[in-house]
Amino acid sequence: MTHLPHLVTDLALILGAAGITTLLFKKLKQPLVLGYIIAGLLVGPHFALFPSVMETENITIWAEIGVIFLLFSLGLEFSFKKLVKVGGASSVMALIEVVVMLLLGYLTGKLLGWNTMDSIFLGGILSISSTTIIIRAFEELGVKSHKFAGLVFGVLIVEDLVAILLLVLLSTLAVSQQFAGTEMLAAVMKLAFFLLLWFLAGIFLIPTFLRKASKLMNNETLLIVSLALCLLMVVLAAQVGFSPALGAFIMGSILAETTKAEKIEHLVSSVKDLFGAIFFVSVGMLINPATLVSYAGPIALITLVTLVGKSLSITGGGLISGQGLKTSIQSGMSVSQIGEFSFIIATLGLTLNVTSDFLYPVAVAVSAVTTFTTPYMIRLSEPLYRKVEALLPDKWIASLNEYSSGAQTIGTTSDWKLVLRAYAVNLVVYTVIIIGLVMLAARYLHPFIKETLVNGNLGDVITMSITLIFMAPFLWALAVYHPQKEALGRIWANKNYRSLIIVLEFVRIVIAILFIGFLLNQFFSIQVAIVVGLAIIALLTVFSHKIQNFYIRIENRFMNNLNAREISDAAKMHHTLTPWNAHLTSFEISPDSVVVGKSLVELQVREKYGVNVAVIERGDHTILAPSRGERVFPDDKLYVFGSDEQLETFRQFIGTEMPKTTEQDRKDDVGLQKLLITADSVLLHKTIRQAGVREKAKGLIVGIEKNGERILNPVSETVFEEGDIVWIVGSQWRIKQLEASRQEA
Repeated sequence: MTHLPHLVTDLALILGAAGITTLLFKKLKQPLVLGYIIAGLLVGPHFALFPSVMETENITIWAEIGVIFLLFSLGLEFSFKKLVKVGGASSVMALIEVVVMLLLGYLTGKLLGWNTMDSIFLGGILSISSTTIIIRAFEELGVKSHKFAGLVFGVLIVEDLVAILLLVLLSTLAVSQQFAGTEMLAAVMKLAFFLLLWFLAGIFLIPTFLRKASKLMNNETLLIVSLALCLLMVVLAAQVGFSPALGAFIMGSILAETTKAEKIEHLVSSVKDLFGAIFFVSVGMLINPATLVSYAGPIALITLVTLVGKSLSITGGGLISGQGLKTSIQSGMSVSQIGEFSFIIATLGLTLNVTSDFLYPVAVAVSAVTTFTTPYMIRLSEPLYRKVEALLPDKWIASLNEYSSGAQTIGTTSDWKLVLRAYAVNLVVYTVIIIGLVMLAARYLHPFIKETLVNGNLGDVITMSITLIFMAPFLWALAVYHPQKEALGRIWANKNYRSLIIVLEFVRIVIAILFIGFLLNQFFSIQVAIVVGLAIIALLTVFSHKIQNFYIRIENRFMNNLNAREISDAAKMHHTLTPWNAHLTSFEISPDSVVVGKSLVELQVREKYGVNVAVIERGDHTILAPSRGERVFPDDKLYVFGSDEQLETFRQFIGTEMPKTTEQDRKDDVGLQKLLITADSVLLHKTIRQAGVREKAKGLIVGIEKNGERILNPVSETVFEEGDIVWIVGSQWRIKQLEASRQEA
């Protein structure tokens, strides 16, 4: 009889058990993750009814591969650009939740008499919610389009990055076994440095490589190349002291910015599902039912802490960020569970031998319970909101509404803010690149040149020269480049600020000189470094124009790669109907355009210009076949269909700027204001149409509180009565002027 390796029989047992349990869980409409965990419990060493896996060491290796592909897949869905687009509200909510749950987890562990490391890891386990379970619950309940769902997705994106940070910090803490502030800060700085360096290098190189090799790639080769890139980054992350999972996540997030992202995600999904199943089955194999019985009390307590702590922390974060009571409660009730990252954090504790054996099964049990409760928590969120609103005093409700309205004010961005933010971003980015180049030169280039080409001082000079050539465009950008020329010019026009601009320019040049000194000091003495550094500055000045051209080419390639997906999506919209010599193209609407604020029927684009507006893109929202009453807003993207001549005429029209506004107009802050109708109000007994609030205050009436009833978006024939509270979106000072005119009348 042919002998089968134990690995094959173990895999047959694992996948067979996983297949049966997941079919059952699919029938019961429960998360498959729980099915995998139960399958692992059945084939594990603690359950004698079925055959058990014989070589758990091999399965552990496969499970580690499963973590890598699981994180790689999460990275493909993550995208750093999504993180940048996440609103301040979601960021505040996520950070408050993580801090609160870290503290609650630690205190709960101490209350149960656990040691310090178990308590710390418990805090990390409880702080991250399950993206997979939440998305599935939203889809089943049909709430993905609700306002709170968008906030929750933002929270999950921030949590993914925080989870990666936690993996690094907990690894550092486990190794040092002490709360050394300098070590933790160094770990965070190291993570930030390598994250940014890998992201910049990856976006510059990988999309270009995939684009140039696209003709040679079918599905098979694209899958192989993607997995190779993933594993190469895993090796690189391990080389610099990070967990392999971090490398997989970073490569996934880099590939998420390419035009091949959806295809790679589709190709990798089967591999991820296979190894992910093995990982979750291995999670179940580590569960000892006797441990669960022994720790039933702690499991119940930790489950309660998770449900209550997460709900309250997210709700509190939502209220602090001005999201309103209903949205905050719905968001809080949606994230009250733990999932994939929690298992990975628990696995980290076991791998490093710093946590007790019981912590892992306890975490899995809490995850299972909170997974089952998630749909019910989401369903109960709205009834809970109504009950809380009924219990709270009217003054509190009014204060919350007023705070929420005030938090939604839209302010203008000053020139100073634009310039300083651009300089700060440039400083961080170019600092990381320059330090990265110097580190590569010192660690790899210099030894290579000395060992294989030239030894002695000549080898040092060659290494320094090659490194400087690569550094030159970034030194020039750091010292000379002005990313916000127009804003800088407006500031320079004010003589009072010229001295500050000069100081800023001087500081930038000094920083560039210090980086040159940093490079030279790797190979020469300080005295030689200073002399050579001054000579290099002179050379950079002489060849400034050529360096500038080289830098612009680098920047253009990076930005094209970074925005490749958006460019590709836009290109798909540009089709030509040859028989009619007409095509579809897009226009960005400037905030100063004459069309801003007007509806399509008011603009009469078809009648005047012969074109049709087919699609309006507004942020993440796409309006297909917009109605004639749809209004155009600043930064909208209009997809317009017409001939070349018609589109050119339309382009000239939308390029016309509105008449220049007064100084007061430029200082307008748009916000939600309320206006009380009194006996001497000029609006009393008038309809919305007759009141002319749009013309007098440049405002839009969005709600009226009349006789205790709230009317959202009232019709234009609604009559104002004494005691009505009118909610208006518009220029706050103009609305106050309207109130003042009422009092004078």
